[in-house]
Amino acid sequence: MNATGMRTVGVIPARLASSRFPEKVLAAETGKALIVHVLEQARKARSLDAIVVAADHPRIVAAVEAAGGTAILTREDHPNGTSRLAEVAAKLADIGLPAADVIVNIQGDEPEIEPDIIDAAVELLHASPWADVATVATPFAAGENPNDPNLVKVVLGHGGRALYFSRAAIPFHRDAGKVVGAGGVPRATPLRHVGLYVYRASFLPTFVSWPPAALEETESLEQLRVLEHGRGIAVAIRTVTSQGIDTPEQYAAFVHRHRNR
Repeated sequence: MNATGMRTVGVIPARLASSRFPEKVLAAETGKALIVHVLEQARKARSLDAIVVAADHPRIVAAVEAAGGTAILTREDHPNGTSRLAEVAAKLADIGLPAADVIVNIQGDEPEIEPDIIDAAVELLHASPWADVATVATPFAAGENPNDPNLVKVVLGHGGRALYFSRAAIPFHRDAGKVVGAGGVPRATPLRHVGLYVYRASFLPTFVSWPPAALEETESLEQLRVLEHGRGIAVAIRTVTSQGIDTPEQYAAFVHRHRNR
């Protein structure tokens, strides 16, 4: 049991198909599959009691098991990643693991994910009894464009509660040149959402029972389903430099960094 007192299982969904980079999770120019790099980074997180790769193909299962990891073959008909997580949470006993209090969704294409980011989100959920989900946001780095719809933005209320996620640039600064507003209150800093999710395991069946919501469908952002149903998402703010691998070019850059370390 980790320091939070909640049995926490990290789940790494891994799909063989990828439109921009087919079979990227098995790319192995470093000498090991991309999914194995993700697994090794996740193992460094102090908050995880176990890690399971949720695979949609036996080749992924074989690669993970060859590296000493645990993998489970999941259904191919999941409409989204959270649905896949719910299947794994319900099947932990089938692979010899105790039931989890918390499930962490770790992206299967982030081989450089910072372990302390995982820990921060888990610890935040533990400290936020009002939240069913915790996630992470980071200030925009130099060169990142808040107007890029591929970079998801989040705005927060008091206590780090998520108010809204959007592909649009939010909040909109009407007086862009001013750093403070009325009463000397600093204007909100744009924050980029980091796609790491920590769920209370008891919440997952509820979430997947809800049909897709209007805002979720409009923005193509699954987390909006939680907010549309009035449930809470807690957001930890950390400086995050790692990003996922979406293209062969990004993978080549990762291989270069790996070889130079």
